[in-house]
Amino acid sequence: MADPSHSSGGPLKGARVVEFVGIGPGPYCAMLLSDLGAEVLRIDRADGNGWPNPAHDRGRATLALDIKSDEGRAMCREAVRNADILIEGFRPGVMERLGLGPDELLALNPRLIYGRMTGWGQQGPLAKAAGHDINYIALSGALAPMGRKGQLPDPPLNLAGDFGGGSLFLALGLVAALWERERSGLGQVVDAAIVDGAASLMAMFAGAPSAPWLSLERGANLLSGAAPFYRCYACADGLEISIGPIEPHFYRSLLTSIGAPLDLLERQYDQSKWAEDSERLAEIFRVRPRAQWGALLEGTDACYAPVLTLEEAEAHPHVRSRQTYLRHDGVAQPAPAPRFSRTPAEIAASQDGFAVLEKWTSTPRGARQNRS
Repeated sequence: MADPSHSSGGPLKGARVVEFVGIGPGPYCAMLLSDLGAEVLRIDRADGNGWPNPAHDRGRATLALDIKSDEGRAMCREAVRNADILIEGFRPGVMERLGLGPDELLALNPRLIYGRMTGWGQQGPLAKAAGHDINYIALSGALAPMGRKGQLPDPPLNLAGDFGGGSLFLALGLVAALWERERSGLGQVVDAAIVDGAASLMAMFAGAPSAPWLSLERGANLLSGAAPFYRCYACADGLEISIGPIEPHFYRSLLTSIGAPLDLLERQYDQSKWAEDSERLAEIFRVRPRAQWGALLEGTDACYAPVLTLEEAEAHPHVRSRQTYLRHDGVAQPAPAPRFSRTPAEIAASQDGFAVLEKWTSTPRGARQNRS
């Protein structure tokens, strides 16, 4: 017998999102909302955003409009009139000059959640300057501790800025504003700046200046690869592994399993020995190929995992068992996350933008509310 409480379509089913095309964090935020059940209508340029990506762009209906034209702006307003959320990632002032700023659109639809995704934020001396992920995490203090001592910082792709400090904070803000709207009945503007989000991600380190192993000096932080028990090593076949037994009982498990001397455990947090002990472990791990280390350590309390490419990750038994990657449109794509017990998320099928706009117009926001 089917569970009557189980519902398909994700926890945001019924929410309508207008996404103005961009690159990076805005589109990824819209993808997350789509995966969680929201219906996303992307207002696109005739030539697209220049960064086509089947995984990033999934779950949208797309409508190519010239938003500098009266007709294009009129269609945008019609979509927004019947939407719950708007996402835009232009420089501050662009949407206002187009007549599509928050004052105009919240007057049209007072329940609208107006999401603004920028690097520097809507105000401040740098608000209108160009920038990218590397600049935002540099200014927030997140980039300086990354990398090896005596070397330049290594940017962590654009994960910490665009997606961690940007997309996820915007998504959280939008969902929080939806929750607040249930009480007030009113929408609001969500100003998500990557520099703010990246700074928030540094909370653990900013709040622990007295912990020497969490030093923000480059190459000295336990979590940045300075510690012998929290870093990557090369194997005999040139492939790589990661170990992370921070807790002494986990470190003991690793050392015992690989036949390393237990004096390393006695001085685990003696930073003056970290370089020497890292080399001792490196010599041990260079003796065997990665597969042998995996057979010995994977699934134990040694806190071990192989360093995999995306293709290898898709094929790994644990990843495969959880279906963490799915084949969609012929491409391996990350499955929707997180997972819900009653309202499972799913990758939505693409739709025609004009058909979606027509549906929204024929079922206006007020009528939708009355039926719910």
